[in-house]
Amino acid sequence: MQAMTTAPAPPAALNDDACWQAVAQRRTASDGLFVVAVRTTKIYCRPSCPSRTPKRENVRFYPSPSAAETAGFRACKRCRPREGARPDAVLVREICAAIEADPGRAPTLADLSARFGKSSFHLQRVFKRITGVTPKQYAEARRTHRARTALRGGNGVSAAIYEAGYGSSSRLYERAGERLGMTPARYRRRGEGMAISYTIASCDFGRMLVAATERGVAAVKFAASDADLEDELRSEYSAADIRRDDASMHPHVASIVESIAAGTGSALRLPLDIRATAFRIRVYEALRQIPLGATRSYSDIARAVGSPKAVRAVGTACAQNPVAIAVPCHRVVREDGSLGGYRYGLDRKRAILDRERSAATREAPAERKPVVASR
Repeated sequence: MQAMTTAPAPPAALNDDACWQAVAQRRTASDGLFVVAVRTTKIYCRPSCPSRTPKRENVRFYPSPSAAETAGFRACKRCRPREGARPDAVLVREICAAIEADPGRAPTLADLSARFGKSSFHLQRVFKRITGVTPKQYAEARRTHRARTALRGGNGVSAAIYEAGYGSSSRLYERAGERLGMTPARYRRRGEGMAISYTIASCDFGRMLVAATERGVAAVKFAASDADLEDELRSEYSAADIRRDDASMHPHVASIVESIAAGTGSALRLPLDIRATAFRIRVYEALRQIPLGATRSYSDIARAVGSPKAVRAVGTACAQNPVAIAVPCHRVVREDGSLGGYRYGLDRKRAILDRERSAATREAPAERKPVVASR
């Protein structure tokens, strides 16, 4: 098998998640910005290719057909990704290049408008429609990407900050939790030093693991055995200091067990500290707004987060919800009202919903404000 080279990130996509979302939605607006290559078939396509959507683990993203071909892939004969890109896609590529050209100073919307001869409104609308973010958000994300790369490469934190184009250390640190998922120094150490406490207890649905950082609950999981639960936690947080601490975790566990037993929804008031993309955080916030005893469709949630076409991405976010019950992904059903899927089995999903409906008829749910901290 031919070795595959490491390709630069697609210039108008912030990360692999953004590219995958465009592919899952077959987003025509993203055609010309990048191509998606499938390792099992050695074929690359447009994001909107009507062929069957490949498995996520089998795809790679390249900024151009040439880059994909250099890596050993051949063009799809169905979507013909080598044919000319749409004018809007060309414009977005040029805007991205302009932003990349001067990492120390991101051009303003007015600068870009004057440079490309387009109104600020038109330019921003086109850019956001195709990439999902504004030019300013794109510039910030690229600077953060450069900082992340420099930190991974072993540069000192201060050097990485200035290499990335930040004018001072405070500019990076003030948004480190949001952008990097942890402080720059901790990111450089692959997350070493993060402390996670956990416990395992019995509930009406079997064995349940609850884990938390100092900021809030990070995991709520069900499994057939304690060993499976512990293995999954350590796999997800391989560099963290993970310790069992039944005493400190008791309040969290008691709240969740009570919620399961009575269907009261009390676990929804737990503070959370979960690892997730910005899109998934929006989905989880929307799930926490679903009233006790009610359900919403995947399409309802997609509209609620401002991405009506991202139904599949919403489904993926629900399937990978790290804090069952606390973020009530069990309240999301199909358009026809059928249960759909659930990571921990449809019997559990049906039982949880039945209990919550019964609880909702007994008492009006208290007003709840979501507390989700993204790392």
